[in-house]
Amino acid sequence: MDSKNNSSRRRQEGKKSTSQRDGKKNTPLSRKSFKKDFKKVKSTPKANESTGIRLNKYIANSGVCSRREADTYIEHGSVEVNGKLVTEMGYKVQPDDIVRFDGTSITPEQKRYILLNKPKNYITTMDDDRGRKTVMELVSNASKERIYPVGRLDRNTTGLLLFTNDGDLAKKLTHPKHNVRKLYHASLDRKLDLKDLEKLRGEVIIEGRKVFIDAVSYVDGQPKSEIGIEIHSGRNRIVRKIFEHVGYKVNKLDRVIFAELTKKNLPRGRWRELTNLELNNLQMMK
Repeated sequence: MDSKNNSSRRRQEGKKSTSQRDGKKNTPLSRKSFKKDFKKVKSTPKANESTGIRLNKYIANSGVCSRREADTYIEHGSVEVNGKLVTEMGYKVQPDDIVRFDGTSITPEQKRYILLNKPKNYITTMDDDRGRKTVMELVSNASKERIYPVGRLDRNTTGLLLFTNDGDLAKKLTHPKHNVRKLYHASLDRKLDLKDLEKLRGEVIIEGRKVFIDAVSYVDGQPKSEIGIEIHSGRNRIVRKIFEHVGYKVNKLDRVIFAELTKKNLPRGRWRELTNLELNNLQMMK
């Protein structure tokens, strides 16, 4: 009798359990099941605020651009983390995250700073579809990271050219507000008259725009066709245009100082890494 009652009771409990599963009343989800389902619907990957690196810094450290420029790219939807679009400025990237910029995977690189004494007949570009020689050929074995020239020197201008994958520093060195010092040695087609030299002291108008000349003078111990000129403008071919403005042609142009970096012990066509002191001085620029 007891055996029959127990059997009946088990059948009733089994039906009740089945009806609860099939009916409107839901049983609680397991933690594992909840996480799995949640991943399917979330639109932005979850960031761990206590660890990781800010997304804009991660992008800058990858050599793509500066942090400020990275903020704009993030806002405009150019960045994905783990396959999800991220537009949150303060998002923090974790070590195992996969970050894509415009569809290309990026990773932070070790920062490299290479100083080249550029020779003539090399153009300042990453590559050239006309087959001309580029400055990248001269620094091809300087770094396994992809480095970029900071600013530019025209094909026939020689002298100091900095390369780096540090987007923030490159932005600082090329922005006019930082007044980065550039000193050139210009060899003119004839002696520079004193009256014309005086015209170049201070501010001149080149192609309708003001250019401030920080200093200009004859080079000591050399003919008066050899001129030293210091500016902070980064406009294309600006030194040549300055002398053309007063009727002279520049036969040779050599950049001898850039952001307090010098050519000392750096032969033409050769490169070297910046010293720690040089790098610290650049980073402390305001």
